[in-house]
Amino acid sequence: MQTSANRRVLVAKPRGYCAGVDRAVQAVERALEQYGAPIYVRKQIVHNTHVVKTLEERGAVFVEETEEVPEGAIVVFSAHGVAPAVHEEAAGRRLKTIDATCPLVTKVHNEAKRFAAKDYDILLIGHEGHEEVEGTAGEAPEHIQLVDGLDGVGEVSVRDPEKVVWLSQTTLSVDETTETVARLRTRFPNLIDPPSDDICYATSNRQTAVKQIAAESDLVIVVGSANSSNSKRLVEVAKDYGAAASYLVDDASFVREEWLEGVRTVGLTSGASVPEELVQGVLAKLADLGFADVEEVESVQESMRFALPHELRRDLRAG
Repeated sequence: MQTSANRRVLVAKPRGYCAGVDRAVQAVERALEQYGAPIYVRKQIVHNTHVVKTLEERGAVFVEETEEVPEGAIVVFSAHGVAPAVHEEAAGRRLKTIDATCPLVTKVHNEAKRFAAKDYDILLIGHEGHEEVEGTAGEAPEHIQLVDGLDGVGEVSVRDPEKVVWLSQTTLSVDETTETVARLRTRFPNLIDPPSDDICYATSNRQTAVKQIAAESDLVIVVGSANSSNSKRLVEVAKDYGAAASYLVDDASFVREEWLEGVRTVGLTSGASVPEELVQGVLAKLADLGFADVEEVESVQESMRFALPHELRRDLRAG
């Protein structure tokens, strides 16, 4: 029988909010402070149920579409970005908008506009229905085709194989995206790469970190919500890199004691939109279950920060 003396938790770093998520959450918090409740938010500001619930308790009202926002009210656009048509709808309803789109997503939007202006066919690698994909595709719908993973490669049709570029959703699996691009290139040898990597640094860093702990872990627990693309990718990466099992949990209450039967080493990581307090809660639960020996494994340090949306900074100066 195993004792707590030979049980351990490997905690992958970095963890906690990435810069884009931190900026988006702060945007809603600051808007509530500056203008008072209610502040409307189109879609979930970030894909984490606890973050959304906390902001709701402070006076944020989450809606699916701008038509649900009263005319003249304040609406925040989520970190995942929106299509130009959404900005037009908001203007038509005289809404005061605060654009909390992650700057790394904005970069992909700008790439899409630039290549569309040069009449390229743009192959957007991503997941159908994801808000970020919808926002990027909306920048140049007549030029963009979605490639939803490896299975989507065979369905691509282009006008000119010499004028094709690929872009990607920022929260994808690095390995799967690389494989998808390689397969696309077998069909289109002159496929152009984006000017810089589209997969965001936080997604890439967290996948690198989980690769480090997966091989040493019998089980990997990923803290994150089920609608978080980057969190779900961490579960897949953990299994691909040696973990016998991996589970996605919203918080400590989702951890099951039966998962730990016969387990010596638990790996723990979290998605880029997960507050640190949720990770600490899972660590406390694991300690209660006999896994009190905690070792942190850091693959890279993150120091990136983004300024608040310019609308908030402008109003702060005016005040």
